[in-house]
Amino acid sequence: MTGLGTSESGLPRVRLPMSPDEARRLKAGDLVLLDGEALATVGMPTHRRMIAEIEAGRPMPTPMDGGAFFHMGVCYDEEPSGPGRLHYVNPTTSTRFNGMMPTLIRRFGLTAVGGKGGLSRDSVEAMRDVGCVYFSFVGGASALLSLGVTEVVEAAWPDLIMQFRLNRIRLAGLGPVTVAIDAHGESVYDRLQASATARLSDILQSVRSG
Repeated sequence: MTGLGTSESGLPRVRLPMSPDEARRLKAGDLVLLDGEALATVGMPTHRRMIAEIEAGRPMPTPMDGGAFFHMGVCYDEEPSGPGRLHYVNPTTSTRFNGMMPTLIRRFGLTAVGGKGGLSRDSVEAMRDVGCVYFSFVGGASALLSLGVTEVVEAAWPDLIMQFRLNRIRLAGLGPVTVAIDAHGESVYDRLQASATARLSDILQSVRSG
């Protein structure tokens, strides 16, 4: 079981994986730090392989049910026994995987996903159905984010390049990250779009008069 704590900075700490009920307690716009474990990959071939495994009725090479899944590259030393010292992590754009994420969210009951740029409306509906939030990672903050990853626990599908593997990472204060889409479908991206649309006429008028 997971839960919320508080960091020395005053930011809430969220332990992954969460239960659906815990995910539903988070609200769009919340700023948090992350502890626990998550799977991470940036691979399009990886997502396609996961879908193929689901369709074939085969199990994943590492547990995913009820877990956290990030669109994040991971670089580390490769040792004979498995992943060694971490070099860095770096998030990528989640919208690249829009076509596959609703299936993955529902099939594995994911309670947290994360990356940059948000996800499609179909994904948001899947998140509402299962109790899942989307964490937004700051782009260009690889050095800061890497400080919050203590270990690469395992790397599934080692036939793929390092960043495409299903890398399980251990977290200790990863972030800060924003709850950009909550488990009720509220989205900071929608809020920003609505604000920009509301200001558009004034902006255009200013440009014309200038």
